Amino acid sequence: MNNRRALMMLALALLLGLAAVALASRWLLRATPAAPNRIIVAASDVSLGQRLTPEMLKALDWPADNMPRGALHDSAKLVGRVVKASVLRDEPLSEAKLAPVGTLGGLSALIAEGKRAITVRVNDVVGVAGFALPGNFVDILVNTQSAASGSEHAISRIVLERILVLAVAQEVGRDETKPRVVNAVTLEVTPAQAESIDLARSVGTLSLVLRNQVDPLPGVTSGATKNTLLQIEAPQVQLSEPASVKPLRVVQAPPRARHCIGVIAGTQRSQECL
Repeated sequence: MNNRRALMMLALALLLGLAAVALASRWLLRATPAAPNRIIVAASDVSLGQRLTPEMLKALDWPADNMPRGALHDSAKLVGRVVKASVLRDEPLSEAKLAPVGTLGGLSALIAEGKRAITVRVNDVVGVAGFALPGNFVDILVNTQSAASGSEHAISRIVLERILVLAVAQEVGRDETKPRVVNAVTLEVTPAQAESIDLARSVGTLSLVLRNQVDPLPGVTSGATKNTLLQIEAPQVQLSEPASVKPLRVVQAPPRARHCIGVIAGTQRSQECL
């Protein structure tokens, strides 16, 4: 009897121990973080437009439950690709940050499809005192002579708005915020806008107007002239009414006086008038 009771107690203890182990294992599985995955990150800071080399890449363990969207896992497929956005050290790489396969490095990798890059010569004033940096948006102002109303007069007007600055001088980095006085600014434009800029700089002088990066509203103006600047009203020319045409009066000449003489020929008598 005692042996049977001891066996029952031993069996019960064994069952309780197995249940405790099962519960503990389940709790540990829930508490243990997911196994890390290895993704490819930048081994150093990479500027936009640069071509990736093996020295710029490294694999890094990353929690599987916090995996970045579009993370890449094979470094061999990334060698030779061009980044189209600046990447910091240990920042995960993704297709969204890379130019299409086959893209050459440099400025051409930054030009959007259907767009063109055109360079405009500037100085410290035209270049907004060096604050027109890559990644900023500018409006383009032209000062020229207008031949409206038959006479030439100076006019200044915005001809293109919200133009992206791709590069200043020969640099395309967008991480700097300090102003840089340069002699050329490269802009991203459509083919039609490139034609307008080329014509504008041949007929007048260009200036850049820095604008808010998130402001999409257009600036609708009629341009500034000397009269609008000095608030001078343009003289109004009144056209005189045409003089009424009087009908012509026909004046008849008075009848001319006639002289008559009598002529006697034999028994015949007549009168001749001149």
